[in-house]
Amino acid sequence: MRWIFTSALFIMGLTANAQKADSVFLKKLMEAKPELFSSILNHPDKNQVQVLYTQINRDEKNRPTFKTYSYNLNPHHYFYPASTVKLAAVIFALEKVNGLKAKGLTSKSTMLTDSAFAGQTKVTKDTSAEHHLPSIEHYIKKILLTSDNDAFNRLYEFVGRAELNRKLKANGLNDSRILNRLAIGDAGEAAKHTNPINFYNGDKLVYKQPAQYDPKEYVLQLTNTMMGKGYLDSADRLVNKPFNLENKNAFAINDQQKLMQKLIFPEAFPAQERYKLTAEDYKLIYTYMSKYPTQSKYPKYDPKAFWPTYAKMLFYGREQNIEPEPGIRIFNKYGDSYGFIIDNSYFVDFENGIEFFLTAVVQSNEDGIFNDNKYEYETVCYPFMKNLGRTIYEFELSRGRNKKPDLIKFKMDYR
Repeated sequence: MRWIFTSALFIMGLTANAQKADSVFLKKLMEAKPELFSSILNHPDKNQVQVLYTQINRDEKNRPTFKTYSYNLNPHHYFYPASTVKLAAVIFALEKVNGLKAKGLTSKSTMLTDSAFAGQTKVTKDTSAEHHLPSIEHYIKKILLTSDNDAFNRLYEFVGRAELNRKLKANGLNDSRILNRLAIGDAGEAAKHTNPINFYNGDKLVYKQPAQYDPKEYVLQLTNTMMGKGYLDSADRLVNKPFNLENKNAFAINDQQKLMQKLIFPEAFPAQERYKLTAEDYKLIYTYMSKYPTQSKYPKYDPKAFWPTYAKMLFYGREQNIEPEPGIRIFNKYGDSYGFIIDNSYFVDFENGIEFFLTAVVQSNEDGIFNDNKYEYETVCYPFMKNLGRTIYEFELSRGRNKKPDLIKFKMDYR
């Protein structure tokens, strides 16, 4: 499958511009397709658009180098990151397992979550797992396949709020923070308390983690944390004042892509900056980031609710009846909430030897009311993400490379 630019001269011009100014290239690329992007380009601030695209070039030893282009990038202009924070939790949870060095503790160990503070809930079983037992590994699968909220909340409780934010800073992700669980109204003191957890191998207790408390506040210099003209409160009553997101999670586009780059290409970073993950950890993440829900046996999903490209916003949008391209795999983590659609992806075309990073956010909320479930996802956000992914892919098909990449590392076994 190929999309072809109508003008080779235009491609050459784009390439030349890209070398001069990274903030110009993407704008010109989208301007060349007004039928797809004019409505967004005319209102980039209204639609909260930010984009990062990184080209990958390989040398004769298959070592990658990166060149990044941005559109409307502003790490301090707040957008709600929704489920994209879950990828950080996945990485940091596996790092914590490895760092604890507790005898017998692995990501496969049975994870039994207790409660010790108001609003906390217990977990003693998971019927979607093969043996009906919860584990870090199974929570990771659920997060990466369909963005399960409860699975993230359990990793949040295991890693702990303080450790999540310490790890963000240690990895140079300075424009981000993780303050609370998702989809349960978690905020204030409740978010600072995390559950006691016990890990077992069979009947043997291998690690006991007491309840934790994190008193710290994680202040970021952010603009745009007050949004819209009103919102529906917890009783569905309209409140006629801006929606306040100043105490929510934050995950800037530049930090999202840096997290992804270090995950995909640890060898491109100094040893001391790499994640403390094993080969099996990387394999787990790569497999379930790129696997389709319909390919999963445990957990098993209804294909009508979770079709193959359900989680692949960039390139596929949210079309249910679209067939995934057989030679393409997208390793990604998306998010959607409050009218925002975000996707952070590493894109691979094995047949044509193409790879690139693409991270983007777009928002639409025409009535300016939050929590009313009236957002223009179908008419604005999903089409933008699909068109953006395909436009970048189209350009990648046309640009020259000195060396075709060896992508065998990313051919996963999905059986």
